[in-house]
Amino acid sequence: MPLKKFERDALFFLLRHLLAGVAAALTFGGGLLWLDIANLRTLALQSGQPVLVLGLLFFGLIITFGSVAMGVGVMSLGEDGN
Repeated sequence: MPLKKFERDALFFLLRHLLAGVAAALTFGGGLLWLDIANLRTLALQSGQPVLVLGLLFFGLIITFGSVAMGVGVMSLGEDGN
């Protein structure tokens, strides 16, 4: 069953906001690692499984930032844009 136009528009609206959140999460996570804040990069790379550590870090950031961006998008629907 194909999606109706308003359903497709709603999904694309949420997807756009999700992608903005993912981009913010990747930027924030990359900045944390690049600047080695709280020795995070050092600790992650010296651990026994750095791929797992970094994967969990970015997974959490993507879930958090993506959810916030989608929530902001939904809550801003009622604004008139003035």
